[in-house]
Amino acid sequence: MNEDLRYIEERLDAGFTRRMQTRYQIMVTNDPYDQTFNFFLNSQRRNQWQKSLPLHSVTTYRLAYLEALLEQLRKHTQLTFLFVGFTGQRWPSNQQFIQRRRLGDE
Repeated sequence: MNEDLRYIEERLDAGFTRRMQTRYQIMVTNDPYDQTFNFFLNSQRRNQWQKSLPLHSVTTYRLAYLEALLEQLRKHTQLTFLFVGFTGQRWPSNQQFIQRRRLGDE
């Protein structure tokens, strides 16, 4: 986990430029076909298109591992997390839904 976390943090720090009137989000996607979790940094300036920067693909395909990784990543950043592809799945520790509804493009 330390290597995945280090790589995500490095790419996140390089891509996060702190521009005014810009919204930043970290998108975590579930890819059941390749059995990976993919991380992206989304940024959108006012009245412009959204840009997505790929951060990392985690190949350890377990929700407990992802939950521990996100716990450490939340200590590093206060950005909002957006989950895609996790509809109906629950976190192993507290049994809360990861994603309640499907998104429009899902």
